[in-house]
Amino acid sequence: MTLPAYFLSDAHLGIDPPGCVPDRETKLVRLLESWKGKASHVVIVGDLFEFWYEYRYYVSSGHMQLFRALAELVSSGVQVHLLKGNHDFAYGPFFPEQLGVRVHRELVLELQGKRVYFRHGDGVPKSDCGYRFLRRVLDLPLNRWLFRQIHPDIGMGIARFVGRNSRKYGECHPVKLEEYLAWANRALKAKNCDICVHGHHHIGGVWNVENGVVASPGEWIKNPAVLRMENGGIELLNI
Repeated sequence: MTLPAYFLSDAHLGIDPPGCVPDRETKLVRLLESWKGKASHVVIVGDLFEFWYEYRYYVSSGHMQLFRALAELVSSGVQVHLLKGNHDFAYGPFFPEQLGVRVHRELVLELQGKRVYFRHGDGVPKSDCGYRFLRRVLDLPLNRWLFRQIHPDIGMGIARFVGRNSRKYGECHPVKLEEYLAWANRALKAKNCDICVHGHHHIGGVWNVENGVVASPGEWIKNPAVLRMENGGIELLNI
């Protein structure tokens, strides 16, 4: 029997904005625990954290239950993949080496007779040219080294402050869903895939396009949801 696969995105753990689901990290941990031995793959499609940065000897102590749940999921035989998002692109060796979770910028998986392409989806809108430039600047090795020199508590505080303000900016700009669908349609053809799964815009849904199917798990802040893939089909489940 082929086990289902599950995809989720945009949990932004580490903050609790107004209107968010109470104890949502605990709820996410319980969901991950329920998939042990009952899923073939779990893919987290970016922005699991509001901010992530790996210091050499420091790991955020607020997420230990989550780390344990991911490691146990891997130990149960589930392939767990984590994509870099625009809030948590600075992953290092911790997830693959300590938890067994594979980290990617983009990913193609053969699932249930389908080729599935995964990417977070940031930088898709043409209006995101400023973000594309800023992302390159932040990801420069020199700038990442300079940030490492800041005490972790101070660095995390600065990053969360910036993240909160960027979210306020984003909420004032409506999502142009047609741009994402057009990009995904092109990606399906370029990657020779049947399904494209992405996040970033926080809109959950499944859409048919010319070259296949586009799906987004939505978000895990105010309306937690996941995508389930079973027997080659994909559906959105509200949690």
